[in-house]
Amino acid sequence: MADPRALFDLTGRTACITGASSGLGRRAALTLAAAGAQVVTVARRAEALESLCAEIGATAAYAVADVADRSALEALRDTVTAPFGAPDILIHAAGVNTRQPADVVTAKGWDQTLALNLSAPFFLSQAFVPAMRDRGWGRIVNFASLQTTRAFPGGIAYGASKGGIGQLTRAMAEAWSHHGITANAIGPGFFPTELTQAVFEDDTRAARNAAQTCIGRNGRLEDLDGPLLFLCSEASAYVTGQILMVDGGFTAK
Repeated sequence: MADPRALFDLTGRTACITGASSGLGRRAALTLAAAGAQVVTVARRAEALESLCAEIGATAAYAVADVADRSALEALRDTVTAPFGAPDILIHAAGVNTRQPADVVTAKGWDQTLALNLSAPFFLSQAFVPAMRDRGWGRIVNFASLQTTRAFPGGIAYGASKGGIGQLTRAMAEAWSHHGITANAIGPGFFPTELTQAVFEDDTRAARNAAQTCIGRNGRLEDLDGPLLFLCSEASAYVTGQILMVDGGFTAK
């Protein structure tokens, strides 16, 4: 039997991570780079990306872009491809949550949420799938949410986008898996990020969320390392169209 640790080795692979300036996207870039991948980080904040790439070293590059801007998609594809070639792995971590209650949701807030959280993962994937298809290997990882299956106050636009991510992931798998391209999603519980800052600043609310889990605590960024590496590597070769909830058992109760 070959060394099973080799299943998780990403040496020779290139990954593109959106939303990499902070939070889950930043953690994903660090994890994949540590596993041997070359990483191209994408976000709107150049300074944060520069800092991240300096931390990783020569195997990291960045592209400053708004991934929701469909008119700039071709230019973004070329920029991402330039440093190390077309990516083998795509992680869609960019996202927004306006937290507008249903009665006051604006057209602008709705469109912004759907464009970034749902449309961007599809169209960016569509742009890179041809190169993955030519190689016969690819990994697409979307970010689902607790709100993929549950309704939270002030989350109607966000929940709609993340519910859509669940079906998008299954549809991507149906369309592309026979080319060796798997598509899966991670559904994080409550992790300390910019999007959840308000939750973690409220000790009572944070404690209530922790109590809702089976494990009894909220997530730590390192809790995502194993699931991400699994879904981005050869270890998950026969796993596609799935949502892996990394939520400490929140959705199990």
